Amino acid sequence: MKKQSYRKEERITSSSRYRVIYRQGVWKSSKNFTSVTYSNTQGIKRLGITVSKKAGNAVKRSRIKRLLREYFRLNKDLFPAGCDVVLMARKNIPPLTYKEICAELTRLIERKAET
Repeated sequence: MKKQSYRKEERITSSSRYRVIYRQGVWKSSKNFTSVTYSNTQGIKRLGITVSKKAGNAVKRSRIKRLLREYFRLNKDLFPAGCDVVLMARKNIPPLTYKEICAELTRLIERKAET
């Protein structure tokens, strides 16, 4: 059985790291989410989540973040090895079920970057 945890080492916590990822990473978008991927030196998969106030009130933003963390926890094998991935929710995101979020994020993560 594979380990399904979300450890502290797998989180992007510093604002300076977010700035580097935004500046130099590869951007991909879907209907409700945007992902930015950039390689790291630790060799582990790390996740950062950004949900702006335009996405809704605190309850809606917290729910979105919980669902994104749960998706990462259960689907780590889909994320590129040795990369930092920042997932951003778009503004005015409709209330989505976990199943809808999984389907959209799976398509987004597996899609090649547009050039």
